[in-house]
Amino acid sequence: MRYHGPLLTKPAADGLLAARDAGEPAWSGSLDLGRSSAAAALRADGWEWRGQHYPYPGTLKERTIYWWDGDGFAAVSRYAGSLIKLVPTEWDAPTFEIDGIKMLPTSKESPVDDARRKVALVQPAGKHLLDTCGGLGYFAACCLDAGVASIQSFEKNEDVLWLRALNPWSPDPATSGGRLQLAHADVSKAIVALPDAGFDAVLHDPPRFGIAGELYSQAFYDQLARVIKRGGRLFHYTGTPNRLTSGRDLPREVARRLEKSGFRAGPALDGVLATRR
Repeated sequence: MRYHGPLLTKPAADGLLAARDAGEPAWSGSLDLGRSSAAAALRADGWEWRGQHYPYPGTLKERTIYWWDGDGFAAVSRYAGSLIKLVPTEWDAPTFEIDGIKMLPTSKESPVDDARRKVALVQPAGKHLLDTCGGLGYFAACCLDAGVASIQSFEKNEDVLWLRALNPWSPDPATSGGRLQLAHADVSKAIVALPDAGFDAVLHDPPRFGIAGELYSQAFYDQLARVIKRGGRLFHYTGTPNRLTSGRDLPREVARRLEKSGFRAGPALDGVLATRR
C-alpha cells in the first residue's frame, strides 16, 4: 500500500522548527521530497498537514529521510541482513543505499534524469517493455512518461519494494491504467516463463556483478535474446568500473556475451546498448 503521509529531511524539519520559533502561523515547503509544495499550519503542540496532526520532530540526521509510522518519525531504512535506506539528494528525487553503497548515480544529475537518458535509448513509446530489475522504478516512470504501451517489471528485494511504497517519485502500478505490472520475483528465475519474442525492448539494470553475477551470465543473456523481438533494443547498465583497479573491462565482457546470444552490442552511456539480430 502506498504511503501518503509527510516525508521529512533535516532541511525541511529545520525550516518547520525555525518558522515555529519565529512565531509564524504556517510554514510553506515540500513534505514529499519536492514533488509538491504546501503549507503546514503551526500550533503550540505540533503542526497540521493534509488534515492530520503531527508532533514536532526531534533531532534529524543528514542524508536520512523520515516517515510517520503512526507513533513517530522513523528513518526510511530497514535491516534484514543488509541495511537498506532511502537517501535524499540535491535533486529532490532520492536514491537508495544497501550497506552504504549508493545504488543510483546522483553526482551530476537527478537519478530520474539519468534514467530518462537511458530509457530514451530503447525508444519506449508504444512498445511492450521488460524491466528486469525495477529498483525504485525510475526506468518505469520514464517509460510511462514517454508513452510506453506496457511495462513488466521485476524486483527481487522485498525491502526495495517497501522503499518504493514510501517514495513519491516511484510510479504506482495502481494508477498506471494497467500499463505497469510490478512483480516481487527474481527475474533470473521468472524469465523462463516469459513468452518468446514477447517484448519490443528491454531495460536491464542489475546490481553489481559481485552481488548478482547470474544476471550477467551467458544463460541469462540467452533468455533475454529469446524474449525480445528481432530488431528490439536492450540497454544494459554496467557502470564504469576502473579497469586498473578491477582488472576487468566489464562493458566489453557484457557486449561480447550479448553478441554471442544474438545481439549487436556496443558501449552507450554507462552501459551497453544492444539490438537483437
